[in-house]
Amino acid sequence: MDTVSPRPPVLRAIAVCPVEVAVAVIGGAWKMTVVKQLAGRAHRFGELRRAVGPVTPRVLTRQLRELESDGVVERTVYAEVPPRVEYALTPLGRTLADLVAGLDAWGSSYLQHLAAAGVDVVGPREGLRESAGSQTPSAGSSGPRLAGPVTPAGAPRRSSTE
Repeated sequence: MDTVSPRPPVLRAIAVCPVEVAVAVIGGAWKMTVVKQLAGRAHRFGELRRAVGPVTPRVLTRQLRELESDGVVERTVYAEVPPRVEYALTPLGRTLADLVAGLDAWGSSYLQHLAAAGVDVVGPREGLRESAGSQTPSAGSSGPRLAGPVTPAGAPRRSSTE
């Protein structure tokens, strides 16, 4: 068994409850989207960045390192020229697939709720498909996605200088 050294946020969450431990591991900028993208297959950094969305290389690198440290993602470096690095879910990380699919479905339902309330939303970049009895990320439709600042239709938008 690998030696695990939990990160400080995970250690703090242990004193609270298992839900907080889970949030400490998978909460954070882009982590669930990274897990969603890796649920289908391994990705190189550049293709993962494009699949995830408007994430900076610095933020994506930090999140991948944290997920790797927590045992959710594995990084494989191939001895090639030019060097090739791939990221994939570990067996522990693959146990998150149903949770991610559930959150994706809930998010789609919530966006439909927002659309019904007059919020400007557009279709998603990625959806879920059925694959061998489980849900994995792929091109498709899972519902609307926000199209920028969220304001009800007809409501005045505040400027960032107010």
